[in-house]
Amino acid sequence: MRDPGGSPAESVLRVDGLTVRLDGRTILQDITFDVKRGTTLAILGPNGGGKTVLLRTLLGLIPHEGTVTWGNHAKLGYVPQNLFVADVPITVREFLSIKRGIDIQQSLASVGLEPETTSKERLGTLSGGELQRVLIAWAIADRPDVLLFDEPLSNVDIGGEDLILETLNRIEKAFGITVLLVSHDVHNVIAYSDAALALNRVVVYFGPSKNLTDPALLARVYGSGTLLSRHAH
Repeated sequence: MRDPGGSPAESVLRVDGLTVRLDGRTILQDITFDVKRGTTLAILGPNGGGKTVLLRTLLGLIPHEGTVTWGNHAKLGYVPQNLFVADVPITVREFLSIKRGIDIQQSLASVGLEPETTSKERLGTLSGGELQRVLIAWAIADRPDVLLFDEPLSNVDIGGEDLILETLNRIEKAFGITVLLVSHDVHNVIAYSDAALALNRVVVYFGPSKNLTDPALLARVYGSGTLLSRHAH
């Protein structure tokens, strides 16, 4: 279960026996998995299954039992699920400039945005997909080794999901960044990730994403009657 692809590639993250208890309740129990450097791991499962808690625990924000071991000098970038910017009166350029010394034009171009136009836009006027790509540009500006995303498609316009995931895929390949993303869209998990970790308080599945086409496995992860996704046709 430790190596979905069966190869000895270097792991950027090792989690062993992770258990999280909050307010007397066990949220995650005995979670064990590895993440290979330069790959994408999708974390999926039903609501309340512990996905976001796992992500926050990996960031060191929640106390836990067991071990979380990052590779030597791993530099982490994080994009949260919700960022309310409607009332923030700053431009994209001003937002990105908070990180000093970054190349704003290059950062925007790397996520498929037109630098001259986008940099002048106010954050609150961007579409969901545009904002998500600006946040990705922000996250990769100082070249992290690992990017963690909590539901990166949750506020994206209909039809924009593939564009966001293609952006992440391109960044992974161009910069060798490891990506961990929480997702509920099984179709996109299969198409854009190398491995999947399915949680429902415990590990229900850890292995190659391509195996998620198995209806029996999906029933174990989400319950009986689960459809592959709205894209399955």
